Amino acid sequence: MLIIAVQIGVLCFHLLAWGAVFHALMTKRDPRSAFGWSAICLMVPVVGVLLYVVFGIGRTQSRASMLMRAIASREPGYAHPAPRLAELENLPASILRMAKPGLHLTGQPVAGGNAITPLVNGNAAYPAMLSAIRQAQRHVFLSTYIFTSGAIADRFVEALKEAHARGCDVRVLIDGVGRAYSLATPARKLQEAGVKVAFFLPPQLVPPRLSINLRNHRKVLVCDDTGFTGGMNIADYHVMREEDPKSFVQDMHFLCQGPVAGELIRAFLMDWGFVTGTYDKALPFICHDAGGSCWCRIVLDGPGGGSDPLNDLIAGTISCAEKSVRIMTPYFLPTREIMAALRSAAQKEIDVRVVLPAKNNMPLVHWASQRLMETLLQAGVRIFYQKPPFAHTKLLAIDGYYCQIGSANIDSRSLRLNFELNTEVFSPAFARGIEAHIDEKTEDAEEITLEKLQSLGTLQKLRNAACWLFSPYL
Repeated sequence: MLIIAVQIGVLCFHLLAWGAVFHALMTKRDPRSAFGWSAICLMVPVVGVLLYVVFGIGRTQSRASMLMRAIASREPGYAHPAPRLAELENLPASILRMAKPGLHLTGQPVAGGNAITPLVNGNAAYPAMLSAIRQAQRHVFLSTYIFTSGAIADRFVEALKEAHARGCDVRVLIDGVGRAYSLATPARKLQEAGVKVAFFLPPQLVPPRLSINLRNHRKVLVCDDTGFTGGMNIADYHVMREEDPKSFVQDMHFLCQGPVAGELIRAFLMDWGFVTGTYDKALPFICHDAGGSCWCRIVLDGPGGGSDPLNDLIAGTISCAEKSVRIMTPYFLPTREIMAALRSAAQKEIDVRVVLPAKNNMPLVHWASQRLMETLLQAGVRIFYQKPPFAHTKLLAIDGYYCQIGSANIDSRSLRLNFELNTEVFSPAFARGIEAHIDEKTEDAEEITLEKLQSLGTLQKLRNAACWLFSPYL
């Protein structure tokens, strides 16, 4: 009987392994990912299946797809506003051309009348955000990946509690894995004060929810008609302090006023509904023209749909470049589409520059990216390592009038697994400022050349190649 039970158990594990293989083959769009998961599940059935359940994209795919692709058109108030054709006709031809990829991918027009203000590091961003929370009279919606305990968190907690006490609709959405970055989460203090707090897909055993890859990486704060977005979490390490410069993390956030702030409200409420199951049936808060010169469009991305909007948008806009491409990102593991677009742009003698941190908080990603650099350098792409401290900044600027700002990194995890939010900004004045910021960082940066890469030792090259092999999962 024992032998029969063992045989049945082995058969069941093999059936589960083949089931996982079938699922990977039917759902993965990257053949490397499908092959890797299939090999792991077949070679080590028990461990492989468990790993696939935890790290593979599971049942939440369909739910995520429904939210990100369909809910906006079904729920009253969530549909995007119709394009104002008269205004679009007055746009320069270059902007219209660059706006087409995003229009085809999202179905959403660009909106004018926005004012976008860069806020460099927490030293500028946090005071502006806290001031907006303290001045809010109607609502405060905050979504963040990491909300760590500390002096900055305490200030946000007090401001949010005060807003709630004076009658504002205060809601805080924290990623279910991101909250684990801090043992003493500020969320409990907010909940005790009656503030609405929700966690985005926290891992749990009962009922089972083990897909830890599906993370909400978006950063959104909207206080009445004033919005903020970018790549900055809420943490002490984003504030430069002379007494502790080594722990500082550089970053950039953005103050958004105008119709784009209304789009940020819509994005937050969609995420809130996804997590809580309660969708606001009407959106009474409309953010009007702020008199700014920026045309903007919000681009939401998340797993489970039939496409990768941000990946396709980044590759498409780079392909539209005629003069220059500037990229600043902390994690650089570009997809094949973005790699091809960068190579093609450089081969057309477009000035393509990529700025990465010399010191990275994720060494595996840092080493894997070095394995990809050679083919880019051969095509004429210039790559720079900016000096420490670590830079978490995410920027894309093209041709002096187009930018992308937001939460997405240039890697597969960000573009194919995470829930991300980027904003397209069409404005020569804004783009000049972003390009100047990127170029300033290259002035004293180390430029990476083919000679430097080829001079690496054999063990270093092997290390880089081994990390690169797992780049779809990094």
